[in-house]
Amino acid sequence: MVLHRRGAAVEAALEDPTALRVDDFQVLLRLARDAVEASVRGHRPLRPDPDQLPAAVLRPAAAFVTLHERGELRGCMGHLDWERAAWENVIAAGTVVPREDPRFMPVAPAELSEIRLEVSVLAPPVELPSPSEFDAGSAGIIVERGGRRALLLPQVAEEFGWDSATTLEAVCEKAGLPGGAWHWPGTRLHAFRAVRASEPGFEG
Repeated sequence: MVLHRRGAAVEAALEDPTALRVDDFQVLLRLARDAVEASVRGHRPLRPDPDQLPAAVLRPAAAFVTLHERGELRGCMGHLDWERAAWENVIAAGTVVPREDPRFMPVAPAELSEIRLEVSVLAPPVELPSPSEFDAGSAGIIVERGGRRALLLPQVAEEFGWDSATTLEAVCEKAGLPGGAWHWPGTRLHAFRAVRASEPGFEG
């Protein structure tokens, strides 16, 4: 199935408000690294003084932290609180991802030197009036139905070369729904923009 270009109203609503610079992402990557290493070693992450942080990372934004080890996925978890500052969500995600991603064994201290991180900062999601409004080439997707919910970051479709319909099937299956549930009446779809940056050596 081919999905059509989304309408102007959805396009306008998905404009990315995060406006993070390279320097801002360097701060977030450092906070994520500190949180991951503290979690793996059984410590609480250090909380920085917000007055010492760049203004951009103080703005509310959800965040995901992705771990790769030798180019392979080692964990990916997020904190979807769009009312909380980006830096706080990065620390929260960095704390849980090395030990709570159900797909992987907890990261061991001996692995830390091989782990490389990516931080994704998510703009608020926009509910789509129709699946045809989703463009996998520029947005991530959230599906909700019957108490089930799942999310795919924009880079997932890019990495696997999926079109919009394939991405919608994948997010439904991730939620434990049939792949075709995205076009059932009552299924809710939300799209979102994200910006990301990674440590040197991170291989997507």
